[in-house]
Amino acid sequence: MADLRELVAAELSQPVDPRVSEMAVAIAAKYGNAARAVLFYGSCLREKQLDGLMLDFYLIVSGYPDAYGRGWLAAANRLVPPNVFPFQHGKLAAKYAVLSEEDFAHECSPDAWTVSTAARFAQPARLVWSANLDAGQRVIEAVSNATPTLLGWTLSVVPDGAAPLDLWRRAFQLTFGAELRAERTDRSAKIVDADPQRYERFAASAGTLVNHAPGKGERWWRAKQRHGKLYSVARLAKASATFAGGADYIAWKINRHAGTNIVLKPWQRRWPLLAAISLLPRLLRTGAIR
Repeated sequence: MADLRELVAAELSQPVDPRVSEMAVAIAAKYGNAARAVLFYGSCLREKQLDGLMLDFYLIVSGYPDAYGRGWLAAANRLVPPNVFPFQHGKLAAKYAVLSEEDFAHECSPDAWTVSTAARFAQPARLVWSANLDAGQRVIEAVSNATPTLLGWTLSVVPDGAAPLDLWRRAFQLTFGAELRAERTDRSAKIVDADPQRYERFAASAGTLVNHAPGKGERWWRAKQRHGKLYSVARLAKASATFAGGADYIAWKINRHAGTNIVLKPWQRRWPLLAAISLLPRLLRTGAIR
């Protein structure tokens, strides 16, 4: 059985489209010496398609004052992490989330404030830029915790002896329930079924850690889901001040994942937070987001 850390290191180091690497370098350059690493993840990585889509990155920084100075962005990133910003490089569009090294490690651990980061980095990702060897090693260590963390949380809410792939599907189903997401109900299964051998390998390598983890029950998950949805609203409010064109992005994301045809009005583009609030009841009622 391969060591989990070795699996993570090998996966993170796999090559990517040169345009992804170029964008990662450009993102890191905005933050100078504060930039520690850039990770590429998400649907564009899974589907191996870049054009016409929005790429997803995480920028890991040494600290928030290092990245922003002492202004409100540093406080916002510390209080409601991560901050999310749009980015354009060449003909490609992206968004990147900012976390400190400390917060990234914490959010991939069993003590995480939310379940989202561990869920994201229990999935495939690429380390497309790092400041030095130490920065890269810190990312590998953090990401290596994501799989046993996520599966450990889920172990007690699946039947004894559940197959590894069923454990993964349940884990993603539960974490999707902790966000306001415009996803179809089969999304968790599609993620696993896109590369079942990968998820089998990672579950097997994490097995000892998972089996000894203190499982979290249904009550814990319901609390995390309530907290996660409220947290998503707080992040949305913050993004209305940091994400240019945020309302259009939200509409595009919902239309793409939920099969809706939302067309924004001019006032909704000017006031993205109010737009999101005004759309929320209809989206919840129709099941476009959950």
